[in-house]
Amino acid sequence: MAAVDMWFDPVCPWAWITSRWLLEVERVRDVRVTFHVMSLSVLNADRPDLSDSSRAEVTRGWGPVRVMMATALAHGQSGVRNLYGAMGTLIHAGRTRIGRDLYARAIDQAGLPHTLANAALTTAYDEKVRASHHAGVATLGDAAATPVIRLAGAGGWARAFVGPVLSPIPRGEAAGKLWDGVALIARSDAFFELRRPRTRRPDVT
Repeated sequence: MAAVDMWFDPVCPWAWITSRWLLEVERVRDVRVTFHVMSLSVLNADRPDLSDSSRAEVTRGWGPVRVMMATALAHGQSGVRNLYGAMGTLIHAGRTRIGRDLYARAIDQAGLPHTLANAALTTAYDEKVRASHHAGVATLGDAAATPVIRLAGAGGWARAFVGPVLSPIPRGEAAGKLWDGVALIARSDAFFELRRPRTRRPDVT
């Protein structure tokens, strides 16, 4: 079974699409994904060019990752998967605003304790969020963005990279074939980058 790690911020639509693709891959390939928290708020905190509105988004973005980290610590991967599924659907498909109502609804849908919502308003989880974030982006330097995935294989090799950035979500065997290509290039130590302009907005359906 191939081991894949993915780092996500629940507010990022591109990460949401990649995560749903990876869940499709699990259905059609011998792959298991482990999800980890990363944070656009951490990633963008020191950018000097942020507008006031963008800085407000950075501040607001702490809530979801704190709740996700509290869930990871208390309920492990199953909790993270369930909460990310519920929260991501509400944010990206339901256009639910970031805030207490989002957390309460997502936590309820995920079957988790409602007290997890309190994590959004405390800094107690921030160092854990930063540590998880940096574990994902440490090898990427200035190229770091969301999402990040890391593949590991026999012989001890591991590759982390941004993306793949997708729209719409590949399903079924189409998801598997895309995975085959990603896994193939990841195994090559010669491969660094493949890129083209985005021509459509994220289709999260």
